[in-house]
Amino acid sequence: MTMAKRLRCPICKKAVQAKSSDYPFCSERCRTIDLGKWASGAYVISSPVTDTSEEFEAELNSEQED
Repeated sequence: MTMAKRLRCPICKKAVQAKSSDYPFCSERCRTIDLGKWASGAYVISSPVTDTSEEFEAELNSEQED
């Protein structure tokens, strides 16, 4: 038996249909609130983003020297 998963708006928690034009939000209002949170810095990425390309190149160069 498969249970249908109920989708909820991440802002106001109202039910949302996946076919909605505002998906995953329930309305343009909630979409705008979410955009404002991103713009104001309310949302953050929990771990720092590191550029590993320099580390990779250094490792590659050290392997070529050996």
